[in-house]
Amino acid sequence: MRVAIRVKPGSSRTAVGGRHGDGDVLVVAVTARAVDGKATDAALRAVAEAFGVRRGDVTLVTGATSRDKLIEIDGDTAGLAATRDALLDA
Repeated sequence: MRVAIRVKPGSSRTAVGGRHGDGDVLVVAVTARAVDGKATDAALRAVAEAFGVRRGDVTLVTGATSRDKLIEIDGDTAGLAATRDALLDA
């Protein structure tokens, strides 16, 4: 399943939840700074934890140097969609 995320680097704590803008873009706040891909890696780890999958099941599709990213999550599509919807409404 593909999920659009908006990364907020340098946050006071790591958190996954809420919408960015009017669409279905999931907000991922991470404490890591946007230096040498550290914020992206932290965001992928946070998403894996929030969705209850292994880190290896979450891959970056586009947006390596952008705050707006498209990721792919491997797993049960129905369960992942339910988790995504709950996180978007958090």
